Amino acid sequence: MKSMILFIAGVALAKLFANGETEVLYQPYYSAKLREAREYIKKNKMDSTVCFFIDMKVHSGKKRFAVWDLNGDSTRREMIVCHGSAGAKGLPISSADSPVFSNIPSSYASSLGKYRVGKRSYSNWGINIHYKLHGLESTNSNAFRRIIVLHSFIGVSSSEVYPEGAPSSLGCPMVSNQDMIYLDNLLKKKKNILLWIYF
Repeated sequence: MKSMILFIAGVALAKLFANGETEVLYQPYYSAKLREAREYIKKNKMDSTVCFFIDMKVHSGKKRFAVWDLNGDSTRREMIVCHGSAGAKGLPISSADSPVFSNIPSSYASSLGKYRVGKRSYSNWGINIHYKLHGLESTNSNAFRRIIVLHSFIGVSSSEVYPEGAPSSLGCPMVSNQDMIYLDNLLKKKKNILLWIYF
C-alpha cells in the first residue's frame, strides 16, 4: 500500500514539474547585504537613514529594487528596475534573467558595485528628471563618464510583468514613472545615498 501511495505521489510530482508549476524563482534577500552596507555608509559618511539595493539575480520582470529603511531595518518600497542591454563592445546581449555587466564605455551594460546618488538634473526620458550616479568601485568607476544615471521611462511598469522581462536600458537603472516620482520626492530631501547594484 505504501509503495502505491509513493508511486502515485511521484507521478503527481512529475506532472507538476512537467507543467512548470513547481518552478521556484530566486527571491531578493536584501538584508544579506545590510551589515556591509551599514559599515560602508558609516565609513564614508553617507546618509544613514536609507539606502537602495538592486539585486540583479532577480528576473527583470520581478521587483528587485528596494528602498531600504536603515532605521527600521525594513523595505519601504520595492520596484521594477531595468538593466542594460549590453551587446556592444564585443559583449553578448543581456536577457531578462541573465544580465551582462561591464564598466566599459559605450557597452550599454549595467555595472555592478556601490554608487553615490548625486545631483538632480533634467532628463529626456520619463518624468524628465534624473539623478547622477558616481561609481565608487573599480567595477563601476566609469559610471559618471558613461552618463549612467537613475531615471524613469514610460515603458517600464510599476507592477511585476514576469514571465515577461522589463525593457532594457543603455546601462542605466531605469524605473517606472510612478516609482521615479516616489524616488524624486525622497531624494530631494536627502544627499549622499548609497545605491548598491549586486549579483
